[in-house]
Order: sequence, then C-alpha cells, then structure tokens
Amino acid sequence: MPTPWHVETETFRIRKFCVGPLENNVYLLACAATDTAVIIDAADEPDRIVAETGDVSPIAILTTHGHFDHVGAAAAIRDHFSIPFRIHSADEKLAGIAADAALRDDEVITVGNLEVVALHNPGHTPGSTSFAVDGHVFTGDTLFPGGPGATRNPTAFAQIIESVRTRLFTMTPDTLVLPGHGLDTTIGTEFPSLEAWIARGY
Repeated sequence: MPTPWHVETETFRIRKFCVGPLENNVYLLACAATDTAVIIDAADEPDRIVAETGDVSPIAILTTHGHFDHVGAAAAIRDHFSIPFRIHSADEKLAGIAADAALRDDEVITVGNLEVVALHNPGHTPGSTSFAVDGHVFTGDTLFPGGPGATRNPTAFAQIIESVRTRLFTMTPDTLVLPGHGLDTTIGTEFPSLEAWIARGY
C-alpha cells in the first residue's frame, strides 16, 4: 500500500517518503487529472520506490543534485520504468550517471497538465537544481529548515546564498519548501534568517 499523499490540491498530489541510511526524502509529483508523475530524487531502496508508484505513471526521474545519496536508486528506477534520468549537466560526473536529457535552467517540464520549472541553484553542488510548481518547491539540499545546505568553501557558500536569495526567496512567503532530508518549511519562515546565515558563514 503506497504512503498516503503528503499534499493534495485540485491539480496535483505529492507523496513524500524516506529511504536509505541518510534518510533521504523521495517525492512523487503527480498530475491529479492524468496520474502522470515524476520521481524527484531516486535516492535509495528501488523496490520501495517502485511500490510507492503503483497508483501513478512515472515519466521521468528529476534529480536535485548528484551526491550519491540522491541517486542511489536512479539507474535501477530508470531501467525498471524505461524513463529518462534527468540532472543538470554540471552534476553528471558527480552522479556517475549520464543524463538522458540534461536539465536546463528555467526549463518548463510538462507533467500531465502541470508545468514544473527547473531552477538552477549552484552552491551545494555546481548543478544543484530545485523544482517549482504552484506554490511548492523541491529544494534538494539547497534549502532546509534553518538554513542552506552545506558548502565546502566561501565561493560555494556565496553561490548558495545568492541562489537562495534570487531564485527561492523571490517566491511568495507561503510557498512550501520540500527539502531533500527532514521536515518541510516555508519561504516565509526561512527568509528572515538570511542575514544570520550570511554572518554564520559556510
């Protein structure tokens, strides 16, 4: 039995479930009218992911970034469903899996009747990408409750702060943030802490 829907609106549904030793979130984003869906971060436990997709028809794997814990099941899921693995070209080497179609910044991805926008958010990794749809944004490890994801040096930290500031914090305050690990948050909850994050540093 699949996990109950985490979010349900008139136009789409989101399923959220946790896999693997690093407790990665895997998401299914499904068009309510067509049951067409994308898998966001095929992180681990491919059998679990297959079981969770029993009531939808996956058409692609959308990948937030190339770290091993976010792509551990990607090859198996791609082969099982014969669907494309999609990741930004800057993270293909990191992932160790070639993209069937590389993600482009501001690309609009059609999922049934939905339009999902890919937003390039470099910093955590060079190719980190978020996916936005109607007041919801899947941020991978770019934004969590309490701050941006880890960076390895001041240059990457400056990148992630700029991408959060200009690509995410321009969204409405009630936008639901669905991160790669842990609990949800909102843009309005996180925005007031930006200067504190900058002062804290990487």
